[in-house]
Amino acid sequence: MKKRKICVMGLGYIGLPTSALLANFGYEVHGVDIEQNIVDIINSGKIHISEPDLDTFVKAAVNSGKLKADIKPAEADVFIIAVPTPFRCDNPEIKIPTPNIDYVMNATKSIAPYLRESNIVILESTSPIGTTRKVQELLASERPDLFDQQNKQSKIFIAHCPERVLPGKIMRELVENDRIVGGVTLEATKIVADFYREFVQGEVFETDDMTAEATKLAENSYRDINIAFANELSMLCDKFGINVWELIKLANRHPRVNILNPGCGVGGHCIAVDPWFLVYSGGELAKLIKTAREVNNYKTEWVIEKIMNTVLNFEKEHLRKAKVACMGITFKPDVDDLRESPALFITKRLMASNVDVVVAEPNIKEYKDFKIYDYREAIEIADIVVFLVAHKEFKNLKITKKVLDFCGVTIR
Repeated sequence: MKKRKICVMGLGYIGLPTSALLANFGYEVHGVDIEQNIVDIINSGKIHISEPDLDTFVKAAVNSGKLKADIKPAEADVFIIAVPTPFRCDNPEIKIPTPNIDYVMNATKSIAPYLRESNIVILESTSPIGTTRKVQELLASERPDLFDQQNKQSKIFIAHCPERVLPGKIMRELVENDRIVGGVTLEATKIVADFYREFVQGEVFETDDMTAEATKLAENSYRDINIAFANELSMLCDKFGINVWELIKLANRHPRVNILNPGCGVGGHCIAVDPWFLVYSGGELAKLIKTAREVNNYKTEWVIEKIMNTVLNFEKEHLRKAKVACMGITFKPDVDDLRESPALFITKRLMASNVDVVVAEPNIKEYKDFKIYDYREAIEIADIVVFLVAHKEFKNLKITKKVLDFCGVTIR
């Protein structure tokens, strides 16, 4: 059977791995990004993001002619929308960010002229509940010829299938993880689910579009709430002079307790963002989810205050300016991903407060706003060493200087 042609909208952390994977499975893939430099990098067989094995997949896909990148869509059998869905804080009084689905709507509008009868349109971007139906409404407006208005039937198949991969393991999890497919119609659900079964080794579950959207939001809200408990516990332990890491280790000896490790906040493109989608739509019913978001955001401010107090005490004692090493700026260990990173936010806030900061980040060679130091050099020249991210390079280091460990990397 001839492989279908795929058009992937967005060549970022999800779109590019998906494109490369499908191309290596034999599909003809037309990848689209609005940034010409990203298109050029991919067409040269290289990558603009860091992800294990991705470079090998992209190089093979481009060399085989199965993957081509462009700034414009093309006709295809399957259209996959994998663009960002950030939020914007345009309601500061109640402090609930508003979901921004502009990228999704723009991508939808751009593929409309290329659609044909029996095409598949899949929204993979994590989205507020109801977004897939907005995609259908926009397509019905742009291409009424593809919709039977009298019988309220669509001549194309539209569904939501949220990505559920972990940065650092994307290429493997795209294939191995279970997938959730929710179509706007039962027929769309089945057809799109069958498409994923062609290359997904995990189980493909069928549901409706709104349930699929809510499932991804529930997954990340669950994780956010559990992290919030750990972060709140760490602040309470600090108040009482208790070692939070020892406490968690002991509490987790209970057969039905599994407390996560606290950190300096929550980052990444999912957990720090997606719960707000439920809070925005759910209003007063989303009390726990909203509180968890507030706790995790507050933890970042708490960390900044702890660092600033340590700096002030050092300067009072030594009568000179303290040099602070910020160890790690990515949103999680052992990746180069800076999206919504609390560690990066903390580092920039310290700099804005006129703290003398040196930055160590083993996973990034350079950054536009400041110099990246080798972590050994940063420790050597610093007066205060602040661990923000538990990178593997930071473990088992012998440090005789003042250490603030907000990620448990020094705990043995």
